[in-house]
Amino acid sequence: MTSDQKETLQQLQKQILEMQGFKPALPGNAEGFGLGPLEHCFPNAVFPVGTIHEFLTDNPEEAAASDGFIAGLLAKLMETGNACLWISRNRKLFPPAMQSFGVMPEQIIFIDLYREKEILWVMEEALKCEGLAAVIAELPDIDFAQSRRLQLAVEKSHVTGMLLRKEPKRLSATACTVRWHVKPQPSEMMEGMPGVGHPRWEVNLLKVRNGHTGSFLLEWAEDHFAPFAATEPIVEHTKQAV
Repeated sequence: MTSDQKETLQQLQKQILEMQGFKPALPGNAEGFGLGPLEHCFPNAVFPVGTIHEFLTDNPEEAAASDGFIAGLLAKLMETGNACLWISRNRKLFPPAMQSFGVMPEQIIFIDLYREKEILWVMEEALKCEGLAAVIAELPDIDFAQSRRLQLAVEKSHVTGMLLRKEPKRLSATACTVRWHVKPQPSEMMEGMPGVGHPRWEVNLLKVRNGHTGSFLLEWAEDHFAPFAATEPIVEHTKQAV
């Protein structure tokens, strides 16, 4: 392969990554989303925006943990001041609680629907609105074709979409760029302080397109994510195919 061919291939790979939500690292933006070592699992070590993320939960406890973790991500996504849409059928989220993650509930439009078809349709249409910071939908099951329609929508609008799959009946391949599994972890009480400690999670990356999987321990403290107990992944990274 000639040098010109290599350069052409690199440019094509760069364009494909950008279409999938993986942006090149910006000078002076070392902080990123504040996810620490976890962000190195993503191509260019940059959290993918303008793409679809999929969160899996097996029980109500994991669903609540995922709600909190997503709220922490929204704090960064909504820094521009744009609103967010949260679509669900049986919402358990308590909006005022999001303030503890730096998210003002009045900036989120909550839509409660009954039929899963309606949730999918509203999400797809919302993802076409460039003025939104993010769209979250609570939906147990989705097939590849449906997820592909969502991915095509965000590739045009660059809005970040998140599927919160609560106790899915089946796990099939999807077009989502990142698949997460967030589990709650016991918080640690601060000495001499009443109440509960900072929210803590075991964050598992099950799939990262063009990136690595891994497991990390994170907590929300002083308005940002921070590793606790260990700064290295619990399991080794593994390179994934596209």
